[in-house]
Amino acid sequence: MKNLRNLLASTVILFTSLTVSAQTADEIINKYFENIGGKEKLSKINGFKMNLVSNYNGMEIPIEIFNDKTGKMYVKVNFQGKEITQLAFDGKTGWSTNFMTMKPEKLDSETTENMLSQINDFPDPFYNYKDKGYKVEFLGKETKEGTECFKIKLTKTPITVAGKKEENVVFYYFDAENYVPIMTESEVKEGPSKGQMSTSTMGDYQEVDGMFFPFTMNQGGQEMTVKSISINPTVDAKAFEMKVE
Repeated sequence: MKNLRNLLASTVILFTSLTVSAQTADEIINKYFENIGGKEKLSKINGFKMNLVSNYNGMEIPIEIFNDKTGKMYVKVNFQGKEITQLAFDGKTGWSTNFMTMKPEKLDSETTENMLSQINDFPDPFYNYKDKGYKVEFLGKETKEGTECFKIKLTKTPITVAGKKEENVVFYYFDAENYVPIMTESEVKEGPSKGQMSTSTMGDYQEVDGMFFPFTMNQGGQEMTVKSISINPTVDAKAFEMKVE
């Protein structure tokens, strides 16, 4: 009987702990949406266009990024006065530019499948996350770069790596004072850095049409500064087409 009571007590504690964690995660996420402009404004966003510069070996390289709710996206780099489409996706198929030959190449089927599975990340991975089948978990507080943060585990749609489905997890660190993400971490799934954690940071949140976005970012040691953000811009459909010569 004593063991049964202990088991019941442990079950109640575990259930209560999980419930509190879920509620805390949702409270953090809701506060985040409130602080960046609100869910209503976010729901009216159909597309983003971002112009930024990347610092590479002392050179500033202009980059233009576009993505929308249908999955269409591109990343264009201006290198030494020449515009190069580094990556493009029309919502069904994607392609990139081979920097050795400077020729466009279609993405392999696995990469395309993974891009299709991540369309739901727009306009924000946490927006209606339950409807997307995503899961969130509050993991407590941690200090990152001198800032106290709430750590949230976001589990998204699995991705395919070498023909096998693998868990797709991103850890978000929300500034405990302002409730906005300042860092993310995710495991590298393939390549020389496989198994290591990839870290991205973001900061300097600024207002654009009533919404707040980070204007400084660092991904893998590559610093980027946003120059402008356009919400719901008009983009020529040809920008996503692979140009076959």
